[in-house]
This record gives sequence, C-alpha cells and structure tokens, in this order.
Amino acid sequence: MKALPLLLLLLIGMPAFGESIIESPHQVWKVGEQRWMDEEESNFARWVEENITEDFFIRHKIPVDCADVPYAVRWIYARIAGLPAAATTKDNKLIGHWSTVWGHLPIHSEWHKDLRFRKALLHMLSETTTRTLPLDTYPIRIDQESVTSGTMFFVTESHSGVIGRVILDGSNAHPLQTWEATSPAKIQKLSGRDFLTPRPESTVFSGLVKFRWPIFKNGRWEYLPAAEHPFYSLEQYSSDFYEGYADFVEAVARRIDPTDYDPWEKVERLLQTTTRYLMDRVPVVLTGYQRCQKGGCREGSDLWEVHSTPGRDGRIVLLMDHLNQIVESNQFDREMVRERMEAISIPIQKGQSVTFLHVFQNHLWLSPHPGDSIEARWGLRKCEMILSQIKTTLNTIAFIERTYRKRDLKYADFATNQQQEILRRLNEEWVRSECKEPMPPTPKGKMGR
Repeated sequence: MKALPLLLLLLIGMPAFGESIIESPHQVWKVGEQRWMDEEESNFARWVEENITEDFFIRHKIPVDCADVPYAVRWIYARIAGLPAAATTKDNKLIGHWSTVWGHLPIHSEWHKDLRFRKALLHMLSETTTRTLPLDTYPIRIDQESVTSGTMFFVTESHSGVIGRVILDGSNAHPLQTWEATSPAKIQKLSGRDFLTPRPESTVFSGLVKFRWPIFKNGRWEYLPAAEHPFYSLEQYSSDFYEGYADFVEAVARRIDPTDYDPWEKVERLLQTTTRYLMDRVPVVLTGYQRCQKGGCREGSDLWEVHSTPGRDGRIVLLMDHLNQIVESNQFDREMVRERMEAISIPIQKGQSVTFLHVFQNHLWLSPHPGDSIEARWGLRKCEMILSQIKTTLNTIAFIERTYRKRDLKYADFATNQQQEILRRLNEEWVRSECKEPMPPTPKGKMGR
C-alpha cells in the first residue's frame, strides 16, 4: 500500500513535464535532480548520530541558540548531500539553497570551508526562530519508523532541539536522547538530555516534528504540503495518545520502545552506559584543569565553553537518577548492588581514583568548572559544590523568569518547577551533610506570581 504514495511523492518532487530547473552559478549550492525521500531521511538520521556531538558547533565556530540547532543541522546535511533546504524568515519569506544574495563569495567542496554557504547559514539562523519552526515543519506519527535521529521537537515559541539518538536497549531513562542549546546565540556546547517536554499544542503543531521537503513547482521552490509527507500525523495531539500513561513523555517512550526489560538487565546496561560517560569525562577534566587552573577560563568565555562540562555532567546526573530509581523500585540485594558499584574504578588523575559508588553517591556535586581542582570536579568537596550548585540553580530560575515568564507562562512554570525540585534536593543535602557555610536565600513557591 505504500508504493503508490511514495511514487506520487517522487513525481511531485520532480519538475513538471516540460519544466526545467536552471540553477544559477551564484546560488548557495546546487541540487540538480536530488530531492528528499524516505531514503534521504534515513541517511540524514545516520549522519546526525555519527556527526553531531556536544562540541560540534564549537569545532566549526557557529553560534547557535535553541532554535538554531535544528535549522543548522538540517542545512549542513543538505549542503553535504546536495539536497534542497529552505527556511521561512521572520518576515515570512522563503529562502534556501537557491538564494543568490551571496553569489559574490567563493565556494569550497567542504561545507565548513565554503564561505558562501557559511554566510548564508548564519543569515538564515539570524532570520529564523521558534516562531518560524511551525511554518517549516510538520507533525509526525510517534513510532520507531518516524521518530529518528534528526527529528526535532519544539515547545510552543519557547524552546527546541533535535533527537540525537534513539536507544532501544533500555539503558537510558528515555529512548529518545536530545541535543539542545541555550539562549542567547553563542558558540557553545550542546547539552545531551533525555527527551522531556510538556504536552504539545495543536494550535501551533508543536511537539515532535520533521522538516518539510522543498519541491520545485511552477517555476519556483516551495514546500510540499504538510499532509502529503510520509510521516505526517496529528495523533500526538489527541487525548487518546496519553490514555494509560502518566504524561506525554511516558506515552512517547512506550510508543518508541514498548519492551518490558528485566530490571537487573537494565541496571547492568545503565552501569555500562554511565561508566562510559564517566571514563570519557576523565581526559576532558584533566585537559580543562591544565588549561584553566590559573583563572584563564572565565565563565561564559570561549575557553570556558570548550573546557567546562555542564551538559556532560547533567547527562551523568540523569543516568544516575534513573539508576537509583530502578534500584529503589526493585527488590535487589542492596549489598550486591553496592559491591558491583565499588568494583568499578574511575582513574581521575595519576595516582588517584574514585569508585563508581562514590560518583553514584555524590553525582550532584561534580563541578563543571574547568578551573576547579580535580577533587572538586569529582565530588570530593561536597559542601563547596552544594553551595555552587545552589547559586547556579538560582541563576537558572532567574533566567527562566526573565526570559520566558511574559511570553510563555506554561513553559516558564514547567521549567521553573524543574529547577525548584533541584533546589529542594540541594537544600536537603546541605542539611544532611551538616555544611557550615552561610547559604544564599532561596525563593519560595512559584516565581513570577
């Protein structure tokens, strides 16, 4: 039954009978007869998994904010693969690979050395926002075939990101792992997270979406109508989608990976996954300390972005929390779990190691700051790190309130409540650890009310 619709899509994507595409030598890049199809979406998904890392935009010196990440990833792949790419600007104009404004600039076979492409890319990113995303995307059905790496999500007009990996072995709290950036736009590391968004809005078709396919029709480039794409569906906006689940996030998880894993098997896989993240963190911390120990990496500077680890540490926190949840909700022999964790050694510097158990018990106190001591980076100075994280959380709440409270009340409540929960746990640990330093005042209740 799928053959006919795909054939029709292929015919729609090709020039009409008697109509030829004359490509300008001044356009950003040429596409010839190349068009987006199912196979190209699969290739795009593989490329995202293999190439997008937390330092991708740092390595290529591209400033991004949250909305820029999905646009930039899509355009860069399209440029590499010679496929069409488009975007709707803030003044409702469609620009794309065919644009000739930058024709005076030289081109290069490698995208990151192509001055014409880089100039067009930066212009496109400056002209697009989360408000333009609904014009350039379409909502999809929620299953393994549709929700692949490179699929994006966005929250009304507030936030967006891309699915970096789809993990179907139960080793993560959620099968969808995202790449996200923060505002304002800057050259920054991406944060890897478990998929987490509030319920999508049908009024703007937020939620899980894919980019629409540019087609050449009647002598110009335009988008294929949303409903004619192969993955199109409005199911995520139906109340039936959530029936029997705690929320949208859980419903998505079970649609993508419905397997009921053996709890101890999940523990073992989580231990392996988290250990890999910890081992990968070791050289990053050592390099950062060598470069920044004398105060050369002020927070917010380019060097701080390169050598700090807030996104990496946040990922470790999520994995540890998920591990703790599984351990707490099952009747495991606690001493066996403890011995298993103690048997894993993490060499943090020459002559010094910590066990997985230590990191499990102290993961909230890992310092992301490259100038801090190696001991502080690995949670060996607990009270110092609790205080630092309390201050960071308060700053995050202030940023959310300042940035989102007036323009998106629902998202502001959602994001602030997450931070308030982090703050509650930090305060509990402060008391439990009998820390003596004076603590900063903390806000009570919801902000902005």
